[in-house]
Amino acid sequence: MTSLIHKAITGGPERPFASAPGMELSDWASESVIVRNADGIIQYWNAASEALYGWPAMAMIGQNFAAFCAPGPDTAEQVRTLLQEGRWEGVARRRSPDGTEVAAAVRQIVRRDASGTVLDIIEFGRDAGRIAQAATMRMDAELQSYLAAAWELDTSPARSVLHTIDELRSRGIIDNLNEHPKWVERLLTATRISAVNDRAVRMFGAHAGYEQMVGQPVGAFWPAESRSVLASLLEKVATDRSPFEARKMVSSGTIRSPIISAWRAAEPKPPGTVLVTIKGAASDDRTSWELQASEDRYRKLIQYLPTALWQVDSRRAADALEQLKANGVRDIATYLDQNPDLVEHAKDVVRVTDVNRGAVSLFRADNAAALIKSVRYIFAAAPGLAERVMVAHFEGRRNFIEETRIRAFDGTVVDVLFTVTYPVPPEQLDMTFITMQDISERLNAEQQLRKLQADFTHAGRIATLGELATSIAHEINQPLTAIITNGETSLRWLARADQNIEKVTQLTSRIVSSARRAGEIIHRIRGMAAKNEPEKRLIDLNETVEEALLFIRHDIDAKSIVLSATLGAGLPRVLGDRIQLQQVIINLLVNSVQAITQSGQPIRRIDVQTSLDNEGSVVFSAFDNGPGIPAADLGHVFDSFFSTKEAGIGIGLAICHSIITAHSGSISGSNRPNGGAHFRFTLPVPRLDPPDSSVVDFIGQAHQPIQ
Repeated sequence: MTSLIHKAITGGPERPFASAPGMELSDWASESVIVRNADGIIQYWNAASEALYGWPAMAMIGQNFAAFCAPGPDTAEQVRTLLQEGRWEGVARRRSPDGTEVAAAVRQIVRRDASGTVLDIIEFGRDAGRIAQAATMRMDAELQSYLAAAWELDTSPARSVLHTIDELRSRGIIDNLNEHPKWVERLLTATRISAVNDRAVRMFGAHAGYEQMVGQPVGAFWPAESRSVLASLLEKVATDRSPFEARKMVSSGTIRSPIISAWRAAEPKPPGTVLVTIKGAASDDRTSWELQASEDRYRKLIQYLPTALWQVDSRRAADALEQLKANGVRDIATYLDQNPDLVEHAKDVVRVTDVNRGAVSLFRADNAAALIKSVRYIFAAAPGLAERVMVAHFEGRRNFIEETRIRAFDGTVVDVLFTVTYPVPPEQLDMTFITMQDISERLNAEQQLRKLQADFTHAGRIATLGELATSIAHEINQPLTAIITNGETSLRWLARADQNIEKVTQLTSRIVSSARRAGEIIHRIRGMAAKNEPEKRLIDLNETVEEALLFIRHDIDAKSIVLSATLGAGLPRVLGDRIQLQQVIINLLVNSVQAITQSGQPIRRIDVQTSLDNEGSVVFSAFDNGPGIPAADLGHVFDSFFSTKEAGIGIGLAICHSIITAHSGSISGSNRPNGGAHFRFTLPVPRLDPPDSSVVDFIGQAHQPIQ
């Protein structure tokens, strides 16, 4: 027992103490120390208790503690609060041996075992009549019925704000401070927290500790629903307009039927010190031990999450957004663009209240305390992100997700997946969650994958050009032959005595035209062979098809294949890379040519079509009358390295599939009912397609793009 009492008094282990044999260590304490078990039976009664209450220890040990207490209206509530909160402090009345009542300022502590079962209750007491400070007496009175959340506030930094409010009041500009939110905010921002008790930290600290609250503006932690109430009380008490003020407070999420009281502190407190208490029963009926156990589990859970997590108090920004809604603002994005100071203000007033280990690691911080501050550092490397977060909050979204960047404290810029989860009533409105996941490795892997895909596609184009070498050579030989023929003819005309300048001019023009045609062919070949990054832009699919046919036309003619092209008129443009789409078209046609050649059909035919389907997508189709696709192979024709040809390597159709997928389209292959294969791909049409000149003329020089 001696060891238990010593720990309760000193908070540390028992140390050797020279005393008379059998003397309990706590007998030397100046305060009354009484210990009772879970059933209320008194287990210990020290010498100071004998002096304070007049009962000897031998008379009280083994007695029921309730019989010693003077009856009062608040006794049951005191016991309930004690068991729930784990401690109670206030003025209690006890019976002396002669029947008179003794008023004692007491504090009681509940001790529990690891499972939460009550072990005993320790009470420390002193004579309430000997308490010197009036402020302390008032505090004890406030604590008498309930354990209060207590604040010690320094209003001296707000002296100029209070003076201005007083002047405005004298001029009739301010009557009720509640109607002037701007001055409420200024007063609560200037007033600083000097000290808080444990209950204030638990209920209103938004998971910050005592150290994070002291020195901060009281407005950073005060419940949003009662900010104007506190400001009104501070304004009256701090300017000596009233010595003491008490008022009902709007119900908070953490306390039921709260009453807020404020008074000017007496010496030796510094001038400008105001004491504030919030009295009321906790809205959560769980005991402090249960709450602490829940909190410990919660903290352990978030500490070991693999994702970096921030807990943020965004009530100040939420209040500002709600005020904008009340003022009729609907287009918040435009409003924030025109009022960027509001975004900058939000970065300062929205504060981080807790972080996990992942957050510390992600920002390369020394410890968690380095991250417990305003959220400004989170947005340092991402211009516009804070504004988009506020827009999502204003619009009432539950979550906001974006890939962005953050700048760690060592200067490293990290790519992250940034997520915000906003609270909604009845959830605690001071708990906005931000999570960040480092996606640098993923983005790097995606970049490497895109490079491999580009290399794969380029290799496919080179392979296709190799297959079309004969056709390409023929295409180039045609203009070169024409150049030679026309050049030789020109020389013969120039050698004649009767030179015909008109004829030579005509022949020279043909030479220039043929050279240009050869240049265009080489340009197309270089475009197909070049290793360039994909460049998507609005293109006409019909023009792309016509250019692709130029590559394969000679090969088709040489193999006596009839080619028909039915290109839909007035098709909308699609967003795509011209070279890649030509590659798809050429690959599909080369496959058809090879299939028809191997089939031995007497009449060989390929039909090319472009059209618009029922979903509004642009469609390309290639039909042939070859042998078709074996039924067992239909589901595999677009697989990488799958080929039905003996010398094939199976990359052509796989490349086609990857290109069309990258264009947000679809590609398929099927058999025709009367024989042959049908390959088809679709490309979506962008929502906005700038009109051509004829459409603009038709609608009379329209100012808006056609939808």
